Amino acid sequence: MIIWYAGGSQWGALIGLGTPNPEAEPVIGLGHFTTPEFLWFYVYYIIFVAAFFAFWHRRAKHPWELWSILGSALILFVTYFNVQVSVAINNWRRPFFDGVQDALTEGSTITQADLFELIVVFAQLAFLFIAIIVVFRFFVSHWIFRWRTAMNDYYMARWKQVRHIEGASQRVQEDTMRFAGIMEGLGVSAVDAVMTLIAFLPVLWGLSEFVSELPIVGAIPAPLFTAAIVWSVLGTGVLALAGIRLPGLEFKNQRVEAAYRKELVYGEDREERAQPPTVRELFGDVRRNYFRLYLEYMYFNIFRFMYLQADNIFVYILLIPTIIGGAATGFTFGVLQQILTAFNQVSNSFQYLVNSWTTIVELLSIYKRLQSFEAAIDDKDLPDIDREWLDLHGGGPDQEVETIGSGV
Repeated sequence: MIIWYAGGSQWGALIGLGTPNPEAEPVIGLGHFTTPEFLWFYVYYIIFVAAFFAFWHRRAKHPWELWSILGSALILFVTYFNVQVSVAINNWRRPFFDGVQDALTEGSTITQADLFELIVVFAQLAFLFIAIIVVFRFFVSHWIFRWRTAMNDYYMARWKQVRHIEGASQRVQEDTMRFAGIMEGLGVSAVDAVMTLIAFLPVLWGLSEFVSELPIVGAIPAPLFTAAIVWSVLGTGVLALAGIRLPGLEFKNQRVEAAYRKELVYGEDREERAQPPTVRELFGDVRRNYFRLYLEYMYFNIFRFMYLQADNIFVYILLIPTIIGGAATGFTFGVLQQILTAFNQVSNSFQYLVNSWTTIVELLSIYKRLQSFEAAIDDKDLPDIDREWLDLHGGGPDQEVETIGSGV
């Protein structure tokens, strides 16, 4: 990517594939994907992926290299391609909605055939997206399961070392399963958010020419581009700060639940276990941690929903001066639709952390548990949060290995 944006995109001219022309009108429809610039990108991507794979194949041959390297490369490419479909649809919005605006004015020359022709173009792009996303999701599901398989194989190869650890079976079966499931949605969404930023930030930069000033701040360079970044980064930072304690609480929640569950399991076979005083104390730990978790989520949701509601009208506030003076600047209904879509795409990409925070918290909790599990496998020091738990609950160095799985 660094090479591409540092000048690699211009190298296509050396083999007759042309170079991007920022002033050229965008191609509407499927032709967007067969321009010389796109054809050069396909060639460029294949060359670099092949070189990357060849290097690692020779340096560190690995049984999962095909899925790990080539599978990842395919996911990155298809994600980028799907984002470009969104860019193509955004390019379609201007002529279509300008046509709608023209058709609603007296003396319009727009015919039904003109609008139906543009609807057909949209249908072509939509069906292309559907065809790709269905096959893509199918492939990603298999790719993620191979990741789980690799983790399972790694742990089972060391089963003799870990079978005595409390909760080892849960780590190998449940946590790897949940890790894979979360990564299928969360990981692909993260890649999609990054690719969307790469694709739509230049679009928003170009559309900034229609906006001469912003409320309060007045005229600034690339106003839409700047406003989208400042607004999104500000919101993400505030919400990350509001939810900073959630991962640790979620992790501790798994600990207290495991302690309670373990005592009940022992009580199934031994009469002296799971007695009311013990169970009451353990369930009290569960209750306290859940109540703390509910309180933290309440604080987080206050900021989260305030920000999301404000985000619904933020772009309209920015555009009010431009809308009022639109007749003099060439600002049309089609341009408005393009700006709304591009701004929302950029804003939503930056808000990935906001929209996925609950899932991220769960993933971090799983990661911390697997990290503790692997610390026992490799005979390393426990993470800080595990040592803190053991200190609080009377665990000593001799007990660490026996308590990794459930945190008891």
